Amino acid sequence: MLAEGACAPDIELDDQAGGKWSLSEALKAGAVVLAFFKISCPTCQFTLPFLQRLVDGAVSGAPQLVAISQDDAEGTAQFQRRFQVSLRTLYDKAHAYTASNAFRIGHVPALFAIGRDGRISMAVEGFSKAHLEKLSELFGAAPFRPGEQIPAMRPG
Repeated sequence: MLAEGACAPDIELDDQAGGKWSLSEALKAGAVVLAFFKISCPTCQFTLPFLQRLVDGAVSGAPQLVAISQDDAEGTAQFQRRFQVSLRTLYDKAHAYTASNAFRIGHVPALFAIGRDGRISMAVEGFSKAHLEKLSELFGAAPFRPGEQIPAMRPG
């Protein structure tokens, strides 16, 4: 997995609307958070709804959060409906996992916060409550509801 401080590789993938998305273009508008996931991964199923909460409550100037599926579009759409996730989603499987390989992902979910300068400021595999709390500062929104019992970690 690429480490914090490393330069993020530029990636270009297809999105669910049939368009193209590139990291270098997205970074021109500001910071980006990439969330790599697989639909069969229980930890991904647990994590992505929390990321949706961050996006739903985001303040102006928050990073762009992009989900990157390691599955096909049909399976990913079913996952999104089931777990009530409407994040902008890109498809890595159709590109032979070039983005997953470029970021050297060993496990999903894998989250990367990338600054406008292209440097990775946060890199984590699996679920980490502390990392989501750190992201909440960037988004200005809370991923967790008062009273929710959230584990500190869940491996991917």
